[in-house]
Amino acid sequence: MTKQIKWVVEKWGNVETRYRVKNVLHEEKTRFQHMRLIDTYEFGKMLLLDDVVQTTEKDEFFYHEMMAHVPMLSHPDPKQVLIIGGGDGGVLREVLLYPGIIKVTLVEIDEKVVDFSRKHLPGISNGAFDNKKARLVFDDGARFIEKTKDKYDVVIVDSSDPVGPAQILFMENFYINVKKKLNKNGIMIRQTGSLQMQPDEQKDTYNELKNIFTHIAFYVFCVPTYIGGLFSSVFCSQSIDPKKIKFEELEAKTAAVGLKTRYYNPGIHIGAFHIPEYLKVLLK
Repeated sequence: MTKQIKWVVEKWGNVETRYRVKNVLHEEKTRFQHMRLIDTYEFGKMLLLDDVVQTTEKDEFFYHEMMAHVPMLSHPDPKQVLIIGGGDGGVLREVLLYPGIIKVTLVEIDEKVVDFSRKHLPGISNGAFDNKKARLVFDDGARFIEKTKDKYDVVIVDSSDPVGPAQILFMENFYINVKKKLNKNGIMIRQTGSLQMQPDEQKDTYNELKNIFTHIAFYVFCVPTYIGGLFSSVFCSQSIDPKKIKFEELEAKTAAVGLKTRYYNPGIHIGAFHIPEYLKVLLK
């Protein structure tokens, strides 16, 4: 049953972002969060969790490509990948483009998000959930990484913001456990929020990570529907410095994989690590 409304509003402190909508396609409350699927005029279908925009049909690839291809192309030969969160399937879709992948494990705390995305946003996962290389686990990500015996080449933390069930994924002990489960040349990526609206998230994350990983580097990219527009992620590794990776190397790898993207390219990859000066100052 659809519900007629004129606008949906995302609120952040003193800022509101409004989207004109056709109607609400689906709405439900899970054990963990409130989910809504909105049909908007400008961005197509839009998924909101607890009234925060998570993804849209029109701009999802900005985020999913940068979360997946930056670590995958920075690693010399990724075989085993862990995604924590990412229940819409967008990052999973991009990781599975690499023919050398043996297995991708996706750990999502809320099974309803995956069910919801399969049914209402199938274009984002594009069949990724049914890929034979994909393994779905419905569990708390922090508990999973603590208990698993597996090790990974790339860990991508595609969680919501550090409130509610995702809060534990921003704590020091979680990062220590991730480090233990990385293979040689292992890489961890996690989203670290809006530069404009969530500067404490980047600063707090850096302070948690600086004594755990040898190489820590933030990178920035645009996501039009993420509040503030300019979004960030952090790259962590014991052995790989992302700032030393060459454009020519990324270009060759992209061609070898046969990667077809809409946002990511080697130039954007290199440039993303040249962060704004105010972020450099904040991290000091």
